Amino acid sequence: MFRRLLRRLRSVEWLYVARIRARMMYKRRRYGLRRVHRTFLMNGHSVVSRDLIAHEYSFINEQCYIGPGVELGPYVMLGPRVAVAGADHVMDKAGTPIIFAGRPPYQRTVLEADSWVGFGAILMAGVRIGRGAVVAAGAVITRDVPPYEIHGGVPGRKIGERFPDPADRARHEQMLRRPPERGRYCQPLPAD
Repeated sequence: MFRRLLRRLRSVEWLYVARIRARMMYKRRRYGLRRVHRTFLMNGHSVVSRDLIAHEYSFINEQCYIGPGVELGPYVMLGPRVAVAGADHVMDKAGTPIIFAGRPPYQRTVLEADSWVGFGAILMAGVRIGRGAVVAAGAVITRDVPPYEIHGGVPGRKIGERFPDPADRARHEQMLRRPPERGRYCQPLPAD
């Protein structure tokens, strides 16, 4: 009976939204995230730099490591255990150990609107993931990913297109130009 009641409460839209907002208010304060949109979601525990910029309806799953200088566009999703790191030690000073060679300035890492990064992927600092691009699980991305391409492997390389039909890509691009809209997260597909 209690489980049935919980299921009914979860189905009430305003209660669902209120619960998520309250949880994220706590996490924004706990992590010191002052530059994230109120619709940003973070699941579980992650290590996130305080300078994170996260736009509308972006999402970070659990156990992620997000280094300094990262910006998430609208609708961006990061799967569990994604890391944005690296490129932060000078290693070409002859006669100086790496630990004493210093660090170059951080480069901004940008994930543009509606990009998706799969489980355990590593993005090197300074890369740009294009609009609607997909990074496969376990990939190591060392270079920019163009819009609507799917990249995977070590090092990451193109393995496909998200929208092979130009009409689908144009329709999706048109949707991304509109102001971000709220939807229900990860709805199951209807059974056939």
